[in-house]
Amino acid sequence: MKKVILVSFLFIIAITTYAQRYAYVDTQYILNNIPAYKAAQDKLDQLSFEWQQELESKREEIEQLTQEFQSEKVLLTEEMKKKRQNQLEKRRQELQELKRKYFGPEGQLYQKRQELVRPIQEEVYGAIETIASRGNYAVIFDAAGESNMLYTDPSYDKSDEVLQELGYKN
Repeated sequence: MKKVILVSFLFIIAITTYAQRYAYVDTQYILNNIPAYKAAQDKLDQLSFEWQQELESKREEIEQLTQEFQSEKVLLTEEMKKKRQNQLEKRRQELQELKRKYFGPEGQLYQKRQELVRPIQEEVYGAIETIASRGNYAVIFDAAGESNMLYTDPSYDKSDEVLQELGYKN
């Protein structure tokens, strides 16, 4: 019996000695407390709004031309109809190309986001790595967004520590 207790005790000590340390951060909370990130987001929102307005204006213009064509259609010759239809199709294609230019996977909004936000995110991740190595954490989870963390103990939240590492106060 004493051997079983001794082995169990040694097993528990071995487990706690090799236990991994875990923590979590909320990157959205961290980013929202960095003024440069907020300014970058405001700039991106403004650009997005301007580009959306431009696209909407072009869409309305195409809609107007389509309505005019529909009302004049009976008076036009076949050749004139084809010409107007081709012009309308060309404008629709230009609108689609403009959408891709602004909002596509490699569009201007994506490029501007990379330019403005990525350096801030890299700085945050660098601070997280510093805290992880300093605190000997095996894993630091991100509680922002679509996290699978159903419960978190606030004592393991290192978000404010990351902000302090970056030189910000919450």
